[in-house]
Amino acid sequence: MMKKFEEKTIHTEQIFNGKVVNLQVDEVRLPNGKTSKRELIKHPGAVAVIPITKDNKIVFVEQYRKPLEKSLIEIPAGKLEPGEKPEKTALRELEEETGYRSNQLDFVSSFYTSPGFADELMYIFITKEIEKVKDPLSPDEDEFVEIIELTLDEAIEYVQQQRIHDAKTNYAILYLEMLERM
Repeated sequence: MMKKFEEKTIHTEQIFNGKVVNLQVDEVRLPNGKTSKRELIKHPGAVAVIPITKDNKIVFVEQYRKPLEKSLIEIPAGKLEPGEKPEKTALRELEEETGYRSNQLDFVSSFYTSPGFADELMYIFITKEIEKVKDPLSPDEDEFVEIIELTLDEAIEYVQQQRIHDAKTNYAILYLEMLERM
């Protein structure tokens, strides 16, 4: 018996298996008995970190995003490696992208980034215990970033100007605004 709204997979065709994502097309049986096709991106999941300095600035990275053909200012983030715990990925990405290290992470939330076509689950953490590392982990060889530290008010201004323009970073800023009001 099918659950309400469930789409039962009849057939899966693998289209592409890549380093970051896999693409497949599923033929599905709809709740009304008809069939349809679904283009799906399979992703191992990701993490993002809201790093706060001792002087209460948020550490961001600016990096070029090829799908958008422009640079974005974002909180540090990265893809989960197979079998890796989100906390470990978060600490690694924080150090690789920013040169900061932390021994204290607090889980904020998780969410699906684009559930209409992808299964990517993003975990968000916050840390207020960061310190600059003398010899940080190296970033990925194809990753070029610049560090930007902003106050919460400056970050909100960047959101209004669409200089900060991605979901995870907007979510992080809303979360920090909410904490400030409490």
